[in-house]
Amino acid sequence: MYSPVESDQGFNFKPEPPTSSAYYRLLKKLRRQVGHAIRDYKMIEEGDKVMVCVSGGKDSYTMLDILLQFKRIAPINFDVVAVNLDQKQPGFPEDVLPRYLEENNIPYYILEKDTYSITKKLTPEGKTYCAVCSRLRRGSLYGFAQEIGATKVALGHHRDDIMATFFLNLFHGGSLKAMPPKLLSSDKKNILIRPLAYVEEKDIIKYAEMRNFPIIPCNLCGSQENLQRAIINDMLRAWDKEHPKRLHSIFGAMQNVSPSQLADRDLFDFEALDAQREIDFTGSCSTDSAESSKRIDMVNLGFMAD
Repeated sequence: MYSPVESDQGFNFKPEPPTSSAYYRLLKKLRRQVGHAIRDYKMIEEGDKVMVCVSGGKDSYTMLDILLQFKRIAPINFDVVAVNLDQKQPGFPEDVLPRYLEENNIPYYILEKDTYSITKKLTPEGKTYCAVCSRLRRGSLYGFAQEIGATKVALGHHRDDIMATFFLNLFHGGSLKAMPPKLLSSDKKNILIRPLAYVEEKDIIKYAEMRNFPIIPCNLCGSQENLQRAIINDMLRAWDKEHPKRLHSIFGAMQNVSPSQLADRDLFDFEALDAQREIDFTGSCSTDSAESSKRIDMVNLGFMAD
């Protein structure tokens, strides 16, 4: 057991793992879900160097913690390195993440780039920062992954993030897409993985509270009003409260897509359906003519009954 190490601000840099049965049940659930996601999408393989993007939020802390546990017990060998992008936001506590990572003997890099000023400059008046901020952040992190030889880039998006993105694109983008659990970056140089793809946000909140991670709030976009993503998240939470199985069904639907039942002509060849039809228009039907006439009589009897 580690002894807690407190900062002047009250951060716990070396939290002592809980011993309650509730904690172990939750830990078992998270390990199972992360393990299934890794297996289902072949996220991590022998010899991988996984760059875990940590922001100081509950999601990235939880992802890093679970992946480090898997590193100790997994039947394959892989490395984990934490990387934080210091975006130079005013008031950001720069010492918190380095101290947490050092106290817990976690290999890490702090990448310093003033994307905050660029985001403020490029975002039109009255618009939210998210699009510009995320684009700049991704570019910086993906480039750094190449520099350190990372074979996988792990992002902390969970199941609810994936569904929120789906509904954002559905309601405001006119497209059916979300965040896939595994993705090849647009420049084809990085494999992105989301080990928390099966994990519910409410379980991450509980786990982060139990582990007492030194959470750093995002004061850039989190402080903006009327964020569409926040509205979607409120909708999902209301559904989860009123209809507990609905979110599970929605995420299951995202894994069970039927292109022929949608309307995307690039995804499914609707023109080829005529050539695939097996009915014979020459008159030589395989069905017996007497049987066919019986079917017609039955239909006519139905009309007579009306």
